[in-house]
Amino acid sequence: MTSASSTSARSLFADSKMRLAERVQVNVNYVASLVRQIVRGSKSNEILMHSARNFALQEHTIENTEANLKKLQTLCNNLGQQQDHLIRTCQQIEEVKEQVQAMQR
Repeated sequence: MTSASSTSARSLFADSKMRLAERVQVNVNYVASLVRQIVRGSKSNEILMHSARNFALQEHTIENTEANLKKLQTLCNNLGQQQDHLIRTCQQIEEVKEQVQAMQR
């Protein structure tokens, strides 16, 4: 009986061990499948690439905006100088008018 029960116990142990290994394999497969689904669902690589592209585009836009602001500042300075010149010219015209009126008297 001892040998029959030990053979039976070994057989049960081997069966349990095999079932446990099968369950572990099934669980590993389920986890791998879950991870694949998460990666597909998250599309983290695409999101990161899209974010990097947008960041690069924003940087280029900021540089263009800065260049445009510098051009606008130059234009404002030029317009200010032209305005000052026009004001001086208008004052000179008024002085010439006064001189012409004085000469006509």
